[in-house]
Parts: sequence; C-alpha cells; structure tokens
Amino acid sequence: MVEGIRNTWDWITINLKKSDMDYIYRYCSFRKKCAPTLQKRGKEWFLDFPFEEKVKLADISVYEQTIVAVDLGINTAATVSVMRSDGTILGRHFCKLTKETDHLMHCVNRIKKAQQHGNYKTPRLWAKAKGINHDIATKTAACIVDIAVLYNADVIVFEHLDKNGKVRSSKKQKLNLWRSQEVQSIVTNKAHRLGMRVSHICAWNTSRLAYDGSGFVLRGKFGGFNTYELCKFQNGKTYNCDLSASYNIGARYFIREILKSLDENSWLLIEAKVPQCSKRSTCTFSTLVNLNAEFIAHTA
Repeated sequence: MVEGIRNTWDWITINLKKSDMDYIYRYCSFRKKCAPTLQKRGKEWFLDFPFEEKVKLADISVYEQTIVAVDLGINTAATVSVMRSDGTILGRHFCKLTKETDHLMHCVNRIKKAQQHGNYKTPRLWAKAKGINHDIATKTAACIVDIAVLYNADVIVFEHLDKNGKVRSSKKQKLNLWRSQEVQSIVTNKAHRLGMRVSHICAWNTSRLAYDGSGFVLRGKFGGFNTYELCKFQNGKTYNCDLSASYNIGARYFIREILKSLDENSWLLIEAKVPQCSKRSTCTFSTLVNLNAEFIAHTA
C-alpha cells in the first residue's frame, strides 16, 4: 500500500485480522471486488473493502403487490402497516425503542443545560447524542426490514423528506430528521439486496388527515390528550396518529401506481367518480377504498 510519510510516498505493509479475511472469503467471494479505500474515523484509520453485487428487483403488478408503509416518528421510532392494493391490512407493527430514546433525550437535556450556562460548544455531548441517534437508526431499519421479510413484501414505502435548506427546529426534531434520513438510506441498501423496491410519496398531510376521510385530526391539547401519539377525528373517534399516517402513506402509493397503470379515458372516468384522487396531498386510506370500488364497478 502507498501512503504519504516522511514527505514522500512509500510502500507500507498492513496486517489484517484473520477473522476479517475469513468473513470476506465466506460472504463476499461471489461479489465483484472494488478498490479498497482508506477512511479516517475519529483519530484512527481504517481500510474499507467495498464489493459490488447485482440484484434483480421485484417486478410485480401493482394489484398483486404487498407493501410495507412506514411512518417515522419522534415518540415511536417507526409505525409499520402491511397493505394490499385493495386496502386489506395484513399487519400493524410498532417499533418502540424506549430505552434508547430515553438515553437520547437525557443527552439532549444535558446539551440544553450546558448551553444555558453559556457553554455553546459541546462537541463531546453532541458526539454522544449522534452516536445514540445512529444506534436508534440502525435498530429501526433492522426492524422495518425484518417485518418486510416476514410478510414477503415487494415494496417499502416512505415519506419523501425535504433535505434541502437549514433545519430550523428544536434539537429533538433535528436529531429526528437526521435519523429519518439515515433509516431510509439503511433500509434502501438492505431492501435492494433482498430484491425489494423502495418508494417515496408526498408527505403533506399524512398525519394531519384522518385515514377514514373525516378531515383534519386534533392532536395534543387540542384533542384533550397529554401526548401526540393519539389524535381525535372529526367524527369523535380516537386513534393512534402514527398508525393513521401509515395507512395514508400506503394508500397514496397504491393510488399513484393504480392511476399510472390506467389509460387516459379510464383515468378521467374514475377521477370524475373519485375527485379526491386528483390531488395527491389530500388522498387518504378512504380514497383508496373508494377508488377500488369504482375500479371494480368500471371493469365489471
């Protein structure tokens, strides 16, 4: 290996662990080897061995797909709903990492307390918070992929997150945004290796609109709750807000894909019967149910 030492380039020998080489021979022998890269993490240097692998992603009709709709939240790490194109809910799962979240909030509170005393530069505390946040992201991504494998899902659907511009919010929300982006990146890599596709939908009003089409929900003190996990619909129903949002996320994916598969005449006819599907940011789970009913009536 060539490295710049003594103001010149010299060849130096690096000893690798036998366990690392055994791992490469066992799990990466069938993959294409790429040039190793030297990476610095903290004060230490590491040699990374990248490998390239070709995987064929699932190509299944939208009417036969099983999807995993994921809502990434603050109180709950991830709320997952497994859906079919006709609106059938195959499973509901909550990924709650309470222990890790408590550690993260304790670290954030220490940062706030230090800043209140004039210590605005707290690199060690921020490094610890980011480390805990990374651990939560890794465990959340593993939970989502495990659920997708359990139901033999074809697509994992997320909300499209706006990553541009400066994030002006509380420290808790900033860490949540960083975690959400990392979770989506990890899940995308794992899902593609398993042949699953990853899709994104418009995130507007997924949590604000009730899945049953009754309108905007009331959260927190406006709905008479001490937590933002629950919400109250306009018809008086009390429901889990993140679960309702996951229904809307999955429904918007199916509405988009079903309308894309139709010809123009069929699309205009169904749009006249279900006008809510023309504006994607207001579509809910009830819109998908109505769309399927009209689609069945149209094809009958």
